[in-house]
Amino acid sequence: MPIETTTSVVSEIPAEAELLAVPYSSDLDPALSFDLHVPPAALLAHYEAKGEAGEIVEVPVARGEAVGRVLLYGVGDGSPKALRKAAVALTRRAKGRETLTVVVPDGDGAVFAEAALLAAYTFKVTSSPGKKPVSALVFAGADEQAVRRGEIVAQAVALARDLANTPASVKSPAWLAERAGEQGVPVRVWDEDELRAGGFGGILAVGQGSANPPRLIQLSYDPPGATRHVVLVGKGITFDSGGLSLKPGDNMKVQKTDMAGGAVVIAAVSALAKLGAKVRVTGLVAAAENMPSGSAQRPSDVITHYGGRTVEVLNTDAEGRLVLADALAYADDTLAPDALVDIATLTGAISVALGRNVGAVYATSEDLAGELLGAGQASDDRLWRMPLIDDYAPALESSIADLANVETGSRYGAGSITAALFLREFAGKRPWAHLDVAGVGRSTVDEGVLTKGATGFGVRLLVEWLSR
Repeated sequence: MPIETTTSVVSEIPAEAELLAVPYSSDLDPALSFDLHVPPAALLAHYEAKGEAGEIVEVPVARGEAVGRVLLYGVGDGSPKALRKAAVALTRRAKGRETLTVVVPDGDGAVFAEAALLAAYTFKVTSSPGKKPVSALVFAGADEQAVRRGEIVAQAVALARDLANTPASVKSPAWLAERAGEQGVPVRVWDEDELRAGGFGGILAVGQGSANPPRLIQLSYDPPGATRHVVLVGKGITFDSGGLSLKPGDNMKVQKTDMAGGAVVIAAVSALAKLGAKVRVTGLVAAAENMPSGSAQRPSDVITHYGGRTVEVLNTDAEGRLVLADALAYADDTLAPDALVDIATLTGAISVALGRNVGAVYATSEDLAGELLGAGQASDDRLWRMPLIDDYAPALESSIADLANVETGSRYGAGSITAALFLREFAGKRPWAHLDVAGVGRSTVDEGVLTKGATGFGVRLLVEWLSR
C-alpha cells in the first residue's frame, strides 16, 4: 500500500506537540525554544551522547497537566547520509504514535523527508495486531518544496515496492499494465496479438507457457521544451518459475519480485511527471509470466526477436534477457533515444559479486556511466561499475542461431557480465547502460530505509539522474 503517514510543514513548533524531535550535533547544543529544566548539554553528556546520526535521547516534559516527550536526536556531520540515518531512527522510534513533530536540521530537507517516509513503509495483507507506523509527520521550519520533493520520491519508491510485493496470484502482466495506466501519464499496451504482429518473439516465447499472456507496456512523459529523450526499460517477469528449466523450490519463493525492474520504471516515470522534470522519458516494461506447461518454450528452441536477431534458448530460466532484448531493440529502432537504460533483477551472479547493498552498472558510454554513478551516490541507490569484457563474448556463440541466451559451457563463468554482453547486442550504437539489481532488489530485514521484501532500488537513482 502507499505510505500512509501524512506530512505537513509548519513555521513554528506547536506548543502542544506531544512528541517533539529536536536535532543536535557533536557540540551537544540543541536549538530549544523552551526550558527542559536541565541544561541540554549537561543532559546529553549524562546520557553519554556524542551527536552521532541516529542517536536519540528521550526526555519527559510538562504539557499542561499531561506529560509530553522530547526526542533529542543526533545528526552527525549533517551530510545526506547522516540525515537519512537520523530521519529513519526518528520514524522507527515514533512507531505506534499519532503525530511526530520534527524540528528539521540544516541540510537537504528533501533527503530528510524522503528517508523519514520510507522508514514508515509497510506492506501487509493481514489484520493481525501490531504497532503501525506513525500516522503524521509535522516538519517544523522546513522548506515546503523540499518536503514535497521528498514525499514524491518516497511515494514512488513505495509504489515500486507495492508492485513487486504483490502476490503473483494477483499480479499478471495485464494487471501490471492496468497499474501503469493509473499513473497519470499516457500509456500504450501491446497484447499478445499485437506482440505477435510486431515481431516481439522474446516476450512471446517467455510468456507462452503461462495462462496469463504477456504484455509490453509503454509509458510516455514528454514535457514542453524537452531537448533530451531517455528510454528506460524494465524487466517485468511477474513470476519466474524458471520455466522448464525449473528453479529449486526455495529459490522460487521470492520470484514474485522478478518484475522489480519494471516496477521501478513505472514508478520513476510517474515521479518525474509529478516533479516536472525537463527531460522526455519513455518507459518500457516487458511483462510476462515464466511458467512450465505443455505450451512452454523448451531448451534448444530458437526464437526470433524484434528486428530479426535469432537466439538459441539453452536455459529457459535465463528469460529476463529475452524479454529485455525485444524492448531494447524496439527502443533503438523506433524511439531513437539519446540514451537507453535498462534495469532488471537479472542474475544471481551479481549478488555473489557485489552483495546486497550495491547495484551493478554496465555501460557503453563513459559519460552515461559517470552520470549514473553520481546519481547513485547522491540518492543512496549506490552503483558499482562493472566491465563489459569483449573477450567473454564468444561464450554466447551458437552453432544454429545468432546468439545463445546463456554461456555454452563453463569456460568463463561470469554470469552477470555475459548477460550484459547479450543485452548490448540489442541496444544498437546508442549510449546504453544496464543496471543489474538482483542483489539489491530485495531485502531480508527491516533496516534503515528498507523494509523486508522489495526495496524499490533504482527509483531514487533514476529520479535523481533525470530531474536534477
